[in-house]
Amino acid sequence: MSKLLIDGVARVFPGVHGGAPTRALEPTTLAVEANDFIAILGPSGCGKSTLLRIVAGLDRPTSGRVLLDAREVRGPGADRGMVFQSYTLFPWLSVAQNIAFGLRERRLPPAEQDRIVADYVERVGLRGFERHWPKQLSGGMQQRTAIARALANDPQIMLLDEPFGALDTQTRALMQELLLGIWERERKTVLFVTHDIEEAIFIASRVVVMTARPGRIKADIAIDLPHPRHYTLKTTPEFSALKARLTEEIRAEAVLAAEAH
Repeated sequence: MSKLLIDGVARVFPGVHGGAPTRALEPTTLAVEANDFIAILGPSGCGKSTLLRIVAGLDRPTSGRVLLDAREVRGPGADRGMVFQSYTLFPWLSVAQNIAFGLRERRLPPAEQDRIVADYVERVGLRGFERHWPKQLSGGMQQRTAIARALANDPQIMLLDEPFGALDTQTRALMQELLLGIWERERKTVLFVTHDIEEAIFIASRVVVMTARPGRIKADIAIDLPHPRHYTLKTTPEFSALKARLTEEIRAEAVLAAEAH
């Protein structure tokens, strides 16, 4: 049995003020194995985030179902750690308090909370910033905190919705390396939504390409590049070949999407 099974999931949003309904997602089936790192790639508006929100339990499918460890997802749960593009930290909590949020909810002993928080502060490179407020942090540091908060709760699967989309190019590249390094050590199961082709190839073990809206899976491509991955991988012929292939897949969908408008 797959770790996660997206089984015929479709989503139709009702029309506004009597208008026509919007088909955001065609029936979509995807099996995710334990320890897979899957990047979901597609043009804007193709239903990537809708699919991720359904897996997170933040939205309900119009049809189909999502199974995590053979149990149907019916709402949010601690077994799924979610990181959004916007910095969703609690502004009234420090870095350490944000990371400990799920641990407090689970009523872990304070000493164990402190140990786990210290561990993840170290892993994401925030030592010395434990008592800072979110407003005192750069965007990259806020996302490091959000990733640490999600990981500290030890979820079964990590769900990331364009988490580096608001960052500058250099910070984004560093955050990709950070997340990939954590995955290479911990081998969490990850679903990562992005529209950045290089990002998808660099971090993922599989890239799932979605069509223009209404979204469906167009291609599922294994990324057989060695680990640990170093940023210099991006200049290799193997990387370039994958980038060329995925660029063609995405460009075709972007053209269709533009013609539809």
